[in-house]
Amino acid sequence: MLGLPAHVTACLFDLDGVLTQTAKVHNAAWKQTFDDFLRRRAAATGEQFRPFDPGPDYNRYVDGKPRADGVRSFLASRGVVLPEGDPDDPPEADTVNGVGNRKNVVLLERIHQDGVEVYPGSVTYLKAAVEAGLRRAVVSASANCGPVVAAAGLEPLLEARVDGLVARAEGLRGKPHPDTFLAGAARLGVEPAHAAVFEDAQAGVAAGRAGGFGYVIGVDRVGQADELRAHGADIVVTDLGELLDGGSTT
Repeated sequence: MLGLPAHVTACLFDLDGVLTQTAKVHNAAWKQTFDDFLRRRAAATGEQFRPFDPGPDYNRYVDGKPRADGVRSFLASRGVVLPEGDPDDPPEADTVNGVGNRKNVVLLERIHQDGVEVYPGSVTYLKAAVEAGLRRAVVSASANCGPVVAAAGLEPLLEARVDGLVARAEGLRGKPHPDTFLAGAARLGVEPAHAAVFEDAQAGVAAGRAGGFGYVIGVDRVGQADELRAHGADIVVTDLGELLDGGSTT
């Protein structure tokens, strides 16, 4: 009924792009932040300004990763290396953490202005998982996972949360490492082999495969089905509702 193997007793859901439509808000916040930084850098150095591409740049360097990893990864692709700084750096600081904190300021402004949208198919799937007695956790790199889950009205459907704040407090490596998903399974009291991972990011799918999880579902919102498969997805769908209605998968 849920499109999962019989041995799966728990579901570990990424948040942005799987349950909520905040991935596009994250993308827009990254673009604004990186473009502002690159524009200032070009003016100071005389280099040509090349804006952040919300397609390949977002999917390859940023999506699904902890904030600092995303900053470091994208800027490295442009030959830019910044000092790490401190996690509490002000958003004006030209450090890895400062740029990441600036992105967070922009993100919260956009969420406050526009609210949080959910994917209806994902909410239907969550409710079906509740009725089927499956354990359920959200696993996100975002430090804003809690407020977003609350704003989206998803708290009653989820039993546990592992997010960017938990990862920082417990020293968990971000995706594509499996640490956060393993922590999610542990919070639900299930072995990884009995848990399914639901991810829209290439890094997240790779984390699910690296952790030895029982089933890895890639959620293709942006036309990257082949890449999700290449990174370890067992199956790729465009919406979780497809798993309920027996529709075709890609």
